[in-house]
Amino acid sequence: MKPLRLVQITDTHLFGDDGGELRGVTTLQALRAVLDAAAANIAAADAVLVTGDVVQDDPRGYAHLHQALRHLKKPVLCIPGNHDDVPQMRASLRGGPFQVGGWLDIADWRLVMLDSVVPGRAGGRLAERELDMLERTLAAAGRRHALVSLHHHPVSMSSRWLDQVGLENHAEFFAVIDRHPNVRGIVWGHVHQDHDAMRGQVRLLSSPSTCAQFRPGVDEFVVDTRPPGYRILELNPDGSIRTEVVWLDRFAARWRAPLQRSSSSAA
Repeated sequence: MKPLRLVQITDTHLFGDDGGELRGVTTLQALRAVLDAAAANIAAADAVLVTGDVVQDDPRGYAHLHQALRHLKKPVLCIPGNHDDVPQMRASLRGGPFQVGGWLDIADWRLVMLDSVVPGRAGGRLAERELDMLERTLAAAGRRHALVSLHHHPVSMSSRWLDQVGLENHAEFFAVIDRHPNVRGIVWGHVHQDHDAMRGQVRLLSSPSTCAQFRPGVDEFVVDTRPPGYRILELNPDGSIRTEVVWLDRFAARWRAPLQRSSSSAA
């Protein structure tokens, strides 16, 4: 059997204005470049996964994502991030091919999308209803493997400022995960960098942003000089995961942001 193929894009930080910039990057221009570069992989994928911060506090930006992906004849699975307006996101991305939150079965896999947003806060927390949904959805997955996605990172990124705005109740989250050995992977956004590790038998993955990146492993907020990127995932019938990050290196000079320092509220 063929693997289930996903393309993950994250932290697009779109504005209503086509020329809106974040940390030296015109975010809509960068997203379009990522989608152009990823076109063949998106065409071969079974679904696209969008892991939060679709907009930069500007709900008009949802129209740009809708315009860019509405033609796809495959699911576009979305979760909100701390910069998103969750009710407006659900209203703007309603109907095929978009799905905001919940879960979806494709082939041998159950894909679970969680909402970790706490309104007005950069950090995240899974509400009791989300933890209950996760528990029930994993328990009912039968023999399917599970990939769980959320916006906020549930593990340390070895970065003092960034770890202050991660998933607050990560212990409760992992208590649910640990009760369900069918979970094979957890993916998130928010951190604007690549992360690939294992926790027991569970693959832990984050993806770079389609706009500016954060410098990994630093105590204070620093904008990195890496270009936009996205992640490809191949979810195999045996539960194993093959994955790679694709960086738009040929655009590096065009979108090279100057190093900037700020507070943790910048996430």
